[in-house]
Amino acid sequence: MTILRRRWLQLAGLTSLAASARAGAQAWPDRPIRLVVPLPAGGAADVVARLIGRRLERLGQPVIVDNKPGAGTNVGVQAVVTAAPDGYTLLVVMTASAINATLYDKLPFNVLQDIAPVAGLVRFPLAMVVSRSVPAASVAEFVAYAKANPGRLNMASAGVGTAPHMAGEMFKAMTGIEMTHVPYRGEPPALADMIAGRVEVMFSAVAASIAHLRSGALRALAVTTAERIAVLPDLPPVADTVPGYEASGWFGVGAPKGVPVEIVERLGREVELGLADPATSAQLAELGSTPLRLGPAPFGALMAAETEKWAKVVKTSGAKPD
Repeated sequence: MTILRRRWLQLAGLTSLAASARAGAQAWPDRPIRLVVPLPAGGAADVVARLIGRRLERLGQPVIVDNKPGAGTNVGVQAVVTAAPDGYTLLVVMTASAINATLYDKLPFNVLQDIAPVAGLVRFPLAMVVSRSVPAASVAEFVAYAKANPGRLNMASAGVGTAPHMAGEMFKAMTGIEMTHVPYRGEPPALADMIAGRVEVMFSAVAASIAHLRSGALRALAVTTAERIAVLPDLPPVADTVPGYEASGWFGVGAPKGVPVEIVERLGREVELGLADPATSAQLAELGSTPLRLGPAPFGALMAAETEKWAKVVKTSGAKPD
C-alpha cells in the first residue's frame, strides 16, 4: 500500500467519524438525560438542579436528577468524568470542585481538564452570622471583639473544605483574627449549635440561615457578596469593612470532556432560556440566589478563576480533608 493511499484512508476514516458525531448530535436527545448532583437530596444544589431539569425537559426527554454524594462531592464528579461524552450525563458543577482541586492532594480527575463547561446556573451569597451571645452589631465590632479575645471564638462550618469553611478562613486571613474552626456535617446541625450558643460565628449560605435570621434566633452582620442582596437588603457587604473580600457559592452545568460542541451549545441555550423565565427566576430568588447567565466559555473562565482563588485560601489555612 502506497503512502498516499494510506493517507487517503486515514482522512476518509476521520471524515466518517466526524460525520457520525454530527449525526449523533443532530439526533440528540433520544433517551432520558441524567443530571448528577454530587450532594444529598434536599439541599440548595438539589433544588436548583430540579428547577433547571424541568426546563431542560423542553428538549423532549425526561431529565433524571441523580444525587451522588460522597467524599466532598468527588464521588459524583468522578461518575460524570467517567461517563460517555454523549450528552446524556451532566453534572451540577459547584464551588466545592474549585476548592477540592487544592484541598485534596490527589484526585483521579482534574475538573478543569475533564469536565466541559456548559453554562452557569446561579451564584448564591453567604451571610456572616453570629449567635445572640456575641456583643457585635457590625463586622468592625466583631473584628475588634475577636482581637480582644484571641482564640476564644469558635467558627462553625458545614464541613472541612466547604464554601462556609473557606469563606471563614479567608475572613480570618484578611483580618488577622484567630478563631477555632468547628466543622459539622452540613449546615443544619451547625446552625442548631449556633442558636444554642455553642459556637459563635458562621459564614452560612443565606438559603440555609434566612429563616433563623428572620425569627431573630441568629443575627447577621453582613453578606459576603460584593454588593447587597435583595432578600437581606439592610445588610452591608463584608467588603465595606474588609476591602477586597468576596466569597460566594455558585452552581453550573458541566459534561464529560468530549461532548460534541453542538450539544454543549444547545444545552447552554436551554439553560439560558430557563434562567430568563420569570417563574424560575422567582423560585431562585426565594433561595437567595441570583441567575448566573454564562455560556460555555465564560463559565469555564469562572471555574478556572475560582480554582485559583480558593487554592490560595486552602494553602493559607492549611486545611486538609476529613
